Amino acid sequence: MNNLVVQKFGGTSVADVDKIKNVADAVIREKRNGNNVIVVVSAMGHTTDYLVKMAKDITDTPSPREMDMLLSTGEGISIALLAIALQSRGYDAVSLNAMQIGIHTEDKHMKARITDIEKARIEKELNAGKIVVVAGFQGVTQDGEITTLGRGGSDITAVALAAILNADRCDIYTDVDGVYTADPRIVPTAAKLDEISYEEMLELAQAGANVLHPRSVEAAKAHNVVLRVRSSFKLNDKGTLILGVDKMEINKAVTGIAVDLSQARIVVCSVPDRPGTAAKVFSALAKENISVDMIIQSYANKEHNTNDIAFTMNSDDAGVAIEILRSLKDELEFSEVEANFDIAKVSVVGAGMIGRPGIASKMFKALAEADINIKMIATSEIKISCLVDKSDTQKAIRILHDTFELSDGSIFEVTGGLPIS
Repeated sequence: MNNLVVQKFGGTSVADVDKIKNVADAVIREKRNGNNVIVVVSAMGHTTDYLVKMAKDITDTPSPREMDMLLSTGEGISIALLAIALQSRGYDAVSLNAMQIGIHTEDKHMKARITDIEKARIEKELNAGKIVVVAGFQGVTQDGEITTLGRGGSDITAVALAAILNADRCDIYTDVDGVYTADPRIVPTAAKLDEISYEEMLELAQAGANVLHPRSVEAAKAHNVVLRVRSSFKLNDKGTLILGVDKMEINKAVTGIAVDLSQARIVVCSVPDRPGTAAKVFSALAKENISVDMIIQSYANKEHNTNDIAFTMNSDDAGVAIEILRSLKDELEFSEVEANFDIAKVSVVGAGMIGRPGIASKMFKALAEADINIKMIATSEIKISCLVDKSDTQKAIRILHDTFELSDGSIFEVTGGLPIS
């Protein structure tokens, strides 16, 4: 078999027929270079949002199973149209959904994880010289139930296919032409990075950078998949390469800043200080596939020996999480559950932080001098995150960007719709 390239195109890249034709050009270009090509596509434009809205117009609590059945239809439209576009240009192409290929997932709806991918059908089509167009975002259980992988799931599909088929590289095409040093709306001198490490990209993605899905970066790192972020509309631009940190020369402690505006802070108040309480709280959330981020437990009342347990999560999960926690109130004997949606997580990330003390103190001092209050703190080996009021977000970004002198070689991405003043 010739070299294999996996290409992934997001919803904005296939938003209408003209853009689908543009994607066909990118695919044909790769095919003409002598490569076998697998193309993974998302649903067109805002199709997924539109489908979610229709379901919510019927009921506030649609069945997760039926939501997966509904949302998986979006990619079916995209793959068929792209295959038609390729065929109209004289190229043999075939569109395949997750069930036709055998993209197997765990038995969970809305946020399933891929467990295995069958190679036989794809290899058969590739060996016949066809371009294989695959529906991203979806999978199927061993029992034949349709599942979806959650937001950004098409990235995961693409990386998983590249890993299992030993592709030479996986190109993620989107509406930006790489990972930038800063949001140009806020930092006009922002420059595009030529490369970034898996480790840094993963931390940035988990911290809120809306370029790649964290699970896709994690999978690429685990399987050593050569990953590149590229523009669907600038086909000559090589984008940003994502590779192992051992292959990079680290010049700065901090590589960049990520901001997540889609966080909620949940506080379980006045919880009796008994062994196993925290385990019951987080086990109940985990059963519903709800992930938490920052966690703080602090004494609420020493006299009555109670704690407050505070943590953050994606705001989309907060409603369900609050219901779950309130159902535990009598068992755990806490007083109430509080939620705050007017917060943002600001993170500094850099592989160069390892072995360089003083980064945290420099960050906290800069925020303090700007009169920005820190509500929670979390750290990893190459990341420090602070929770701040949403109204302080832009000021925090600019202060930290200046503090760590990130005008050259930093990363900054925004998720959640940062307002520009």
